[in-house]
Amino acid sequence: SNVLGLMDCQDYLLDAPVSVGDGFSFSGGKYSDGENPADEWFKKGKILKAHPVCGTGGKAKDPIFGLNMGGSSQASTDVFRWFYIESGSADNPPIILIHGFPSQAYSYRKAIPILSKNYHAIAFDWLGFGFSDKPQPKYGFDYTLGEYVSSLESLINELAIGKVSLVVQGYFAPVVVKYASSHQEKLNDLILLNPPLTEKHANLPSTLSIFSNFLLGEIFSQDPLRASDKALTSSGPYKMKEDDAMVYRRPYLTSGSSGFALNAISREMKKDLKTYVEEMRMTLMDASWKVRTTICWGQRDRWLSYDGVEEFCNNSKHRLVELPTAGHHVQEDLGEELGKVISGIISKRR
Repeated sequence: SNVLGLMDCQDYLLDAPVSVGDGFSFSGGKYSDGENPADEWFKKGKILKAHPVCGTGGKAKDPIFGLNMGGSSQASTDVFRWFYIESGSADNPPIILIHGFPSQAYSYRKAIPILSKNYHAIAFDWLGFGFSDKPQPKYGFDYTLGEYVSSLESLINELAIGKVSLVVQGYFAPVVVKYASSHQEKLNDLILLNPPLTEKHANLPSTLSIFSNFLLGEIFSQDPLRASDKALTSSGPYKMKEDDAMVYRRPYLTSGSSGFALNAISREMKKDLKTYVEEMRMTLMDASWKVRTTICWGQRDRWLSYDGVEEFCNNSKHRLVELPTAGHHVQEDLGEELGKVISGIISKRR
């Protein structure tokens, strides 16, 4: 059955032990007891502290009823906790894999084993996503694009002492380019996967912009099928396996905080994406830009049209790699192949 069909039937299995969450989630559902793919993934990862918590450090309350939220919704009081996965020898050159909006480090699970043969591959969850801290807006992090830039700087400083290569997908690309523009000396390679490059790309697709609506956004962002399944599958040919869907849904099932974070960042993206896309275009076209940059484009992207991408790459002299069978989430559609493509791009430098 297709994923959207799931919206209609109420007996699908929601896989999260009740004990895990703070109980503040709008979705009911059945719970199974067995080992869960999300637990297996979590066990492979590590927690890293980076980026100071700003603000009062008070207890987070939910934005709808003003109730105190449970433990899993409370961010650390001093420094944020980030979930990350690493693979391959730490003596090898590091590649940091950065997921898009909305997604998780989990999206790179097929590329990591390929990359870890010759590189130190690292993938993390952004604040507000996956298994990283999900502070409530006004409690230390407001999900502005500027805060994402400075938090990325803090994180990279913790993860890698020397030079790094960065791979970033989708709507977080402008944030990463903004970071890179003032840290060019830190970067070996920059690889952008289906980034919003043209003026037309600067509007969120309706699947995502719905989360920024007043009240409706709050409610829809609490629905795991809308927030994870639909957001990932409406953007291209991606067919989600149930085991993978469980990992993506888990944050939304265990706490309301994932939904409220999604809600907050949708609003910020809607507000600032245009400016950031314009800045990214100017940065990448500028003569002072020295970082070797490659744009990989999944041509079955239903969110971002291919119009203007080729022209941009020609004008900016950046390399374009076309992936005809992939959609917006390239790493989901062609994980292993993407791993080889990234290896090939970076090894040419070495």
